[in-house]
Amino acid sequence: MALLIDADYSQAFLLPPSLEDWIEPTHPARFIREFVEALNLEEVEIVWASGEKGRPAYSAQLLLKLWLYGYFERIRSSRKLERACRDHIGFVWLAGMHRPDHNTLNNFFRSNKKGIRNLFKKTVRVAVEADMVGFVLHAVDGTKIAARVANRGGWHKKKLLALLEKLDSRITELEKQLEETSVCDTPDDALPKELGERQALRKKVRSALQRLQETDKEHLHPSDEDACVMPCKEQNRNAFAYNGQAVADETCGILVACEATTDCNDEQQLNAMLDKVQEQAGQSAERTLADTGYATGRQFEQAEKEERDVVVALPQSMRPNPQKPYAASNFIYDAERDILICPHDSELRFQGTRYRKERGYHLRRYHCTNTSCPHRAQCTKKKTGRTVDLNQYNAVIKRQRDKQTDPIVQADLKKRGYLIEPVFAFIKQHLGFRRFTVCGLDNIQAQWAMVCATYNLHKIFKLWKSEKINTLPPYNTSESGVFIALTESKESQPGTFAPSWDFFRTLLPNQRPTAPRPRKLAA
Repeated sequence: MALLIDADYSQAFLLPPSLEDWIEPTHPARFIREFVEALNLEEVEIVWASGEKGRPAYSAQLLLKLWLYGYFERIRSSRKLERACRDHIGFVWLAGMHRPDHNTLNNFFRSNKKGIRNLFKKTVRVAVEADMVGFVLHAVDGTKIAARVANRGGWHKKKLLALLEKLDSRITELEKQLEETSVCDTPDDALPKELGERQALRKKVRSALQRLQETDKEHLHPSDEDACVMPCKEQNRNAFAYNGQAVADETCGILVACEATTDCNDEQQLNAMLDKVQEQAGQSAERTLADTGYATGRQFEQAEKEERDVVVALPQSMRPNPQKPYAASNFIYDAERDILICPHDSELRFQGTRYRKERGYHLRRYHCTNTSCPHRAQCTKKKTGRTVDLNQYNAVIKRQRDKQTDPIVQADLKKRGYLIEPVFAFIKQHLGFRRFTVCGLDNIQAQWAMVCATYNLHKIFKLWKSEKINTLPPYNTSESGVFIALTESKESQPGTFAPSWDFFRTLLPNQRPTAPRPRKLAA
């Protein structure tokens, strides 16, 4: 009978174990270590000052490694990170057997929100240097991610007004009952319990309504006033959430820009995200794709002024509709004569302008005076004749519509879905990020940048791992039977080993990392 392998808890080591032997050369913890140690943290603006009193502080480099590896492993809680430094071999190795407490980890994250946003920019620059970004075709999109707070504790104006009306009615009723009650021999100055509770509740409701009026919002959560009510697919309802924006490159799917906003839709985000691409990636793509949520005349006009090639899927209201022959999108505008021509060649004359407050632009109204038109009954039910409102961006919308008649542009637009949608699927499913764990827009933007940086690092990790595998020496067996499979460093002396720094040294040539002191092999 063959012997079974079992744990021998009484076994002692003849020589002390080395941390370098604990994980394999292609472990993601090694990748995170090399990436962070190749960074110039002062340039990234990640700092962590030690106090004058108490024990020495943990270095910013160490804490950043733990946070990045935590997001890599779907751990985003400082308390869970603290436990992982005791229980998870990757964290134990990365922390060098140190165990930072959750307060230290949390304070580091909150103190370096700007640095974390700069960290995302570094992942983009590394990907650019590694030829993982082509700047030919970009796709932009947004996804709604639930806020940390729940709907239950939020303030909703309509509900509060209805509740206030009920409270006023009930309090009036209770006060009337109190007046009609006979006075006792020993008067009690205390109010009845129900009346006191309802008066206190009414005070809170009025305070909440006043706060809603000050912020000019219909919905507000007292614990996170920046969060807005948005439709969330994961919640299957409207919930307090944020709008996570991202721009993906066609070559390897690298995110070249990201931002978290409080806008409930994407109408104002197209050019804002293109500005972010220029800021975070250093240059823009030849063409940027977007879905119908970004299709507004104002955004098209701004993109044209800045000579940006954008292709946005147009909603039905901006396209000719053969199913509805008398839709406004089927009318042709003659700029020279300033008239609209209907599908049956009737002319609509200019009647006047009106301001559309909710959209923030003027509309030009055109009126049909052809009372003998045989199609009048199908075109309109108004006795005065058909009127069509033309917004001030009609010309630029038409140019966008004409551009999309090109087969090459149509082929590019079909790529939009598989360029950007898998990014959000990876973030929500593989990284498990479906809800923010912090409050306040500033914190939200930092966490979204960390999530997007983690996504990029997953992409870069594949390249790093493939190069590691190709450059690893074959497994060598020492006389004692110990297998050594660590990468030999060019800086190490014969008989030593240490991690290879060539990968990030070539991608970040101006930031030479400080390699750890190599350990000599036992004779």
